[in-house]
Amino acid sequence: MMRIHPDLIHLLYGIAAVLVFASLVGYALQRRYSPDGANLAIENLNDRIRAWWVMAVLLAIAFIGGKTGVVLLFGFCSFAALREFMTLTHARRADHWSLVASFFIVLPYQYYLIWIDWYGLYAIFIPVYVFLLLPILSALRGETEDYLVRIAEMQWALMITVFCASHVAALLNLHIPGYDGRNVLLIAFLIVVVQLSDVLQYVWGKLIGRRKIAPRLSPSKTVEGFAGGVLSATLVGAGLWWMTPFTVFQAGLLALVIALLGFCGGLVMSAIKRDRGVKDWGHTIAGHGGFIDRLDSVVFSAPIFFHLVRFWWT
Repeated sequence: MMRIHPDLIHLLYGIAAVLVFASLVGYALQRRYSPDGANLAIENLNDRIRAWWVMAVLLAIAFIGGKTGVVLLFGFCSFAALREFMTLTHARRADHWSLVASFFIVLPYQYYLIWIDWYGLYAIFIPVYVFLLLPILSALRGETEDYLVRIAEMQWALMITVFCASHVAALLNLHIPGYDGRNVLLIAFLIVVVQLSDVLQYVWGKLIGRRKIAPRLSPSKTVEGFAGGVLSATLVGAGLWWMTPFTVFQAGLLALVIALLGFCGGLVMSAIKRDRGVKDWGHTIAGHGGFIDRLDSVVFSAPIFFHLVRFWWT
């Protein structure tokens, strides 16, 4: 188990305080406007707050557990997200061995490579080796109908839910001068900024949102909500510079980049859901949908954030 850095303790206390405040607000709103549970908006809000408590506790346990805890947590999240993704694909019986390999070989091996810090392989394992070798398993079964679609969906699923998501845990492997033992705070910085951006885009959209930014993909997203949420998250990121190896300006700039990528990730995953005719990827997390619904913003921002920090700060 890693030594718990004081900055991490301060951050966890801060998150707990925010959740306590949100819980009190949710309780007050329920007592006043929805004592019988009839107000769906308030009930959904409280479901989300309870889900955030669970996710915050799991993240805290993983952070305290060090690299092993983080790798296990995000490995599990990737497994659950990959399962959600594959339920919406055209996979057939002929893809059985490809699916087995994806879940029980590719996914655990990717996280094992991150656990042992083999950057030269985990950076190319899925986009190169799995991309070339996995289709062979399905091709050998001889089923050609929708073959290209089936393989493309499987490879997309692995890239999004495993390769991209695994870069969150990979942040622990970065060797930044003067930042030893604090890498878990990079994960916290990424998740806090991305998730706050999502929440603040929703809040600003409800307060001043007028113009739809992508009505066919996500009717609730507005130009005003997008601008307010991204700018607010950028300011929050700049304010969290103390827990990073960045200056205030650098932290704000990186927060802006990952907030923008998180927004784009949400749009892309919404496009896939609309194509499949579903509202959520799953119903595992009350008020939040499935695992991909919570990870969509993170998985698009994590690899870019990882490589920017690796290139400029290591």
